[in-house]
Amino acid sequence: MALADPDLVLRFWKPYGVLTAFTDRDGRETLADHIDIPDVYAAGRLDRDSEGLLLLTRGKALRTRLMRPDIGHPRAYLAQVEGVPDESALDRLRRGVDLKDGRSRPAEAELLDAAPALPPRDPPIRVRLSVPDRWIRLTLTEGRNRQVRRMTAAVGHPTLRLVRERIGPIGLEGLSPGGWAALTGDELDALRASLDAAPGRAAALSGPGGPSRRVRGRRRRGPRSRG
Repeated sequence: MALADPDLVLRFWKPYGVLTAFTDRDGRETLADHIDIPDVYAAGRLDRDSEGLLLLTRGKALRTRLMRPDIGHPRAYLAQVEGVPDESALDRLRRGVDLKDGRSRPAEAELLDAAPALPPRDPPIRVRLSVPDRWIRLTLTEGRNRQVRRMTAAVGHPTLRLVRERIGPIGLEGLSPGGWAALTGDELDALRASLDAAPGRAAALSGPGGPSRRVRGRRRRGPRSRG
């Protein structure tokens, strides 16, 4: 896909310590230190202390769809956690855990046999030599603030390192931290198809925030809220 295309989508491996923004008044590292393509904006965010896949779009419609929490589009994360989660802890993650902002949706949770092939983090994580750690893969269909970290802490295994590896069918293949690539036409088609197939799409189309409906009745006058 040409970089001037109005439907341009970039996949970017956000390094640790980079803000999901193009400016920062405090002078911290931002997306602008890695991406010099105009008129692209992040479809969602990753916390500064998280790493991995971030999608940036030029088209607003696709960005809005990717950011809607009610659609249920899958995101896969690799989490290095303190301790070794047993089947009971994994089952709690799969069924959903109680968080301060409500119960999490059911998720896919898998204990990995070996550490994934990831580049080392800079700076490295702090480890306690007396406590083992393991990697798990979590696939969520919602994106609350610091959700993976809160979920693993709730089952007794705080997250030490967090890397988002996939958003729907789009992954980190061929990228290294700080690198980006434009989606091909086939990749963009696959991303759109995965959004169409997401389990919450039908409800999202008919529920709050879906296509607007005209309401007959008296027109209300007065100042419009700027939100």
